[in-house]
Amino acid sequence: MRTNRPLLDTHPEFSVIEWPTFHEFRVENWRLARDGSGRIIRGTVTWTWLDLCIPLLLSFLWPRVGNSTALVSIGVVLSIFAWSRCNQVLYESVLVFPALGIQLETHYGHPSLGPLFVSRRFIHISRLEDFVIHEGLRRWNVRYFLAAIKRSNNGSILFHVAFEKILPYFPVLLEVYTRVQSSVFPLQPRDSREIP
Repeated sequence: MRTNRPLLDTHPEFSVIEWPTFHEFRVENWRLARDGSGRIIRGTVTWTWLDLCIPLLLSFLWPRVGNSTALVSIGVVLSIFAWSRCNQVLYESVLVFPALGIQLETHYGHPSLGPLFVSRRFIHISRLEDFVIHEGLRRWNVRYFLAAIKRSNNGSILFHVAFEKILPYFPVLLEVYTRVQSSVFPLQPRDSREIP
């Protein structure tokens, strides 16, 4: 396994992990500030003062609450709070298996605990039509995104967006796009449908 960061100066959240049989393109949920200050802007929340106040509040309320309805409501609020802390996007990946296909992953968890849940979508190479950079509107901004175009069993076309939750900037998408195209579609001409 070899890890490198091809855009270290501008996008250090992007890394390429090369294994003997596949490559992983990983974008972590943090980025550098766009003002050139070098500040890190995190997309996840670690521990805050609220996390410290909850055990204190519970130790105060627990002996005073006698009915089961109040205990159940405290348990529900705590469960929702714990779920919101442990359901943050830590990083997203595109795994390229040159002979098999691509896999899009989203890793959820708490920054201090690591990934707890993983969402995976595998697209077999026989169903993969193309891997493209597309653009879309988000509020008043034009955002670029990567999409895997898949043909389903009944012939319909499906779009699977890579890095759907984090939406990295264009230089990261361009780097992933060029490497996926060279790994998955190495011998095919780019516009094979237009060649007579």
